[in-house]
Amino acid sequence: MRRSEVLAEESVVCLQKALNHLREIWEVIGIPEDQRLQRTEVVKKHIKGLLDMMIAEEESLKERLLKSINFCRKELDALCRELSLESFKEKEESTILQLEKDLRTQVEVMLKKKKERMQELKVLQERDQDFCEVLCMTPYSISSTSVPSLEELDQFKQHLQSLAETKASRREEFINTKKQIILCMEELDHTPDTSFERDVVCEEEDAFCLSLENIAALQTLLRQLEMEKTQNEVMCDGLRSRIRELWERLQIPPEEREALAMFMTGSKAKIRNALQSEVDRLEELKIQNMKKVVEAIRVELTLYWEKCFYSQEQRQAFAPYFDEDYTEILLQLHDEELVKLKHYYETHKDLFEGVQKWEDSWKLFLEFERKASDPSRFTNRGGNLLKEEKQRAKLQKTLPKLEEDLKARIELWEQEHSKAFVVNGQKFMEYVMEQWELHRLEKEKAKQERQLKKTQQTETEMLYGSTPRTPSKRRVLAPNTPGKVRKLNSTTVSTVTPNSTIRSVFGGTVYHSPVSRLPPSGGKPSKTPSRFGQKTAPLGRQGHNKENIELSGSILTARTFKGLQI
Repeated sequence: MRRSEVLAEESVVCLQKALNHLREIWEVIGIPEDQRLQRTEVVKKHIKGLLDMMIAEEESLKERLLKSINFCRKELDALCRELSLESFKEKEESTILQLEKDLRTQVEVMLKKKKERMQELKVLQERDQDFCEVLCMTPYSISSTSVPSLEELDQFKQHLQSLAETKASRREEFINTKKQIILCMEELDHTPDTSFERDVVCEEEDAFCLSLENIAALQTLLRQLEMEKTQNEVMCDGLRSRIRELWERLQIPPEEREALAMFMTGSKAKIRNALQSEVDRLEELKIQNMKKVVEAIRVELTLYWEKCFYSQEQRQAFAPYFDEDYTEILLQLHDEELVKLKHYYETHKDLFEGVQKWEDSWKLFLEFERKASDPSRFTNRGGNLLKEEKQRAKLQKTLPKLEEDLKARIELWEQEHSKAFVVNGQKFMEYVMEQWELHRLEKEKAKQERQLKKTQQTETEMLYGSTPRTPSKRRVLAPNTPGKVRKLNSTTVSTVTPNSTIRSVFGGTVYHSPVSRLPPSGGKPSKTPSRFGQKTAPLGRQGHNKENIELSGSILTARTFKGLQI
């Protein structure tokens, strides 16, 4: 039992004794019962009031402790949130008094941490302010009243490190850009005419504010100067190109061209002015030599017409080309047409080069086809025939691939431009198919001509006999001797007596017999077409050829070679 409980029981005993003692006194005195009740009620109220007062005081203490606990809890929770720390964990069996003490102590610790962090934040903000003044930047966005977390402080430190690196990089960028600006100004003969340009070029480097606006303005200034320099270079290149063009058109002698050689490179203002003066002089001279210039432009127009595969109708559509009245207006029209043609060619240069490649391949293909049909190619020396056959086979493979590639590219171009890509006045694939069709018709025509020639030759041989390819030699008649047999190319040839009538009919030459040859052993007999064709000799000549026909069935049955002497 606790001592406090023992003491409470003793207090109850004392109170009981006191009440008993009071009753004894009232008994002795003889106080009536009703007064005893009143006096006992007074004692009860007095004791109860005293105890209630004591209880109220203790309850007040309890309330104060509970209020302190609640306050400390709230303060501690707020500090933990501000410091981004975990909430304080209370002991489960702690009394109110102990809990209040622990919470109050923890609040003091948190307040100390808060003070330290706020002090560190102040130091970092001072450094940040220094960097911002140098770089003309806004201060780092962090509250000066709230307590930063450890992560926020680390981020702030990293930001300051980044600012230090930014300052170094901007300074380096400023120095490099300043050098480029000075070089561009020297190239353009440009002097600083604004306050910003003077700050960049003339002032000390440390005096320049490294703000984003100033760095951007610095880059803008450099881009402007570079653009002016580029435009100046383009202008000078254009003037030089115009000068060379006019030199060629006007046929300026080399000694006059050499006088301008020192101005044909560079793009400074002095060079540009000199080139412009030369262009003006040549333009004036061009007006004085109008006809020569127009004719030179027409030659160049013709060249670009060829490059762009213009048809005759397209060329004739430019009527000034055929005008003989050489005026300034005519020259201007020719210049505009030439510029338009050049732009058209350069815009579609890849397609035109592809079409030209196909044209070259097609011409080479036709040349190989022509050589393939030429019998004299078999008499070549040095293996040229083999090389040509390899090239021809390669070309037969690459030409269709080139056509397919061009077809795909042209279809894509036509979809993008919503118009047809024309070659020699017609669509490219139609043009290609037309060339193939013309080639096929040409081959068919050549084949028919060969067949007609062969048929005519056969008919002539049937009527009059063939003409020997080598002149037959007159031989002295020999006495009758037995027939001799000799072999030529594995074919047995029988010789007959000189009294044979064959010599008188065929001029001493024996030809292949129209009778079919025997098939090889084990094979089926094959039908050999007659060399004499389907046509028969006219009735008027049948009598004259009677002897030839008889000989065809008798003596000519011998298998002989054409041109063999008997």
